[in-house]
Amino acid sequence: MNAAAVSGKAGSPARWALAPPGKAGDKFFRLLTWLMAMMVVVLLALVGCTLWSGSRLAIAKFGWHFFVHSNWDPVNGDFGALPFIFGTFVSSFLGLLIALPLSLATAVYLTELAPGWVRQPAISMIEMLAAIPSVVFGLWGALVLVPWLQQGPYPLLTKYFGFLPFFQGRSYGPCMISAAVIIAIMILPIITSISREVFRAVPDSQREAAFALGATRWEVTRLAVLRYSIRGIFGAAMLGLGRALGETMAVTMVIGNWPEISKSLFSYGYTLASGIANEFAETTSDIHRSALFELGLMLLLVTVVTNVLAHMLIGAVGARKHAGI
Repeated sequence: MNAAAVSGKAGSPARWALAPPGKAGDKFFRLLTWLMAMMVVVLLALVGCTLWSGSRLAIAKFGWHFFVHSNWDPVNGDFGALPFIFGTFVSSFLGLLIALPLSLATAVYLTELAPGWVRQPAISMIEMLAAIPSVVFGLWGALVLVPWLQQGPYPLLTKYFGFLPFFQGRSYGPCMISAAVIIAIMILPIITSISREVFRAVPDSQREAAFALGATRWEVTRLAVLRYSIRGIFGAAMLGLGRALGETMAVTMVIGNWPEISKSLFSYGYTLASGIANEFAETTSDIHRSALFELGLMLLLVTVVTNVLAHMLIGAVGARKHAGI
């Protein structure tokens, strides 16, 4: 009796039993991996729901005024997130402004110019730099970097650029620009690693065509590599910005932790993450705790949007490579 006859007599259970050996396993594996992928979505949704639930009291009391109000007074129960928003974006964008040129230069050198005996050790060092815990960067920044900046670069900035409002006043060490420098050091390996991958995705035919036309090494790098990779570079910068926006411990140790808005980069500051880390264990009332939850909800939304946009841009570069564009 053949398999078809058995299948016809026994119906669908027999057909399942006589299915190709790997079919049931493939279905189970697909279901299992789908469930694991959905766990990430569920986890993100749970975090968002927790933050939303905890912040409802502040949302109901302050509304949109919470985002434009600059007073942060736990004693009287008056809270505004504007100094935290200001400190987060200023320190993050300034850190990105410092890190991006250094990262791109490093990535170009490792991809286009470095000999083999230099490339691999340098890549390993960059990867180790990315693995250093945030609190270690904070300790090093507070004990070594900030005192050096206070004694050397900051007086020079005041002397030569003191006519600008950004470099007026005296720095006592912890300040907005100190936080930006620490952030730049921490996001440098991320941007460098992603930029390397973007540059490696450039087809060799682009470089060869530029060389065939008589272009110099710099012209090949500028026209065939950097111009082709501009979208991926922007995606790498956005991923670095996402890391910078959520940085907590290192920034907390060097920014001064005072909710104020000032034109001078030598003034103290506060970020969304450092504000939560500093005050959550010492909340004085339910509305105080709810305001901190709302800061967390705001930070979650900003970082999620930033990272999704970055991955979309980097994915577009990969799609261009496979399409041969």
